[in-house]
Amino acid sequence: MSMHVPVRAFMLRLVAGALIAASASGFCADAQENGVVMVKNFMFSPMSLTIKAGSAVTWKNLDGEPHTIVDDAGLFRSAALDQNDTYKHTFDKPGVYNVFCGIHPNMKETITVR
Repeated sequence: MSMHVPVRAFMLRLVAGALIAASASGFCADAQENGVVMVKNFMFSPMSLTIKAGSAVTWKNLDGEPHTIVDDAGLFRSAALDQNDTYKHTFDKPGVYNVFCGIHPNMKETITVR
């Protein structure tokens, strides 16, 4: 009995892997262009984001636990976001903004505004 994997099955796996990789990189590009940050599994995704001055970032909590969005310099702070709630902040000035969850301070991310 041959342990050979048919070429067709191999090609299907290769294409499926390429599609998954493309969709993941598309999410990152979407986040960078549109300023979208997902809060999931007690993490910010992406954990670093670069945007243009005047752009807004929207955070969406996908966890079943509440989270807050806090700038460590005290420039902004959201109310507690329940699951599927969002918070939006516009970054007018260039700089590096360190953001964390006020409830879970180990959750951190960096927003770079150019």
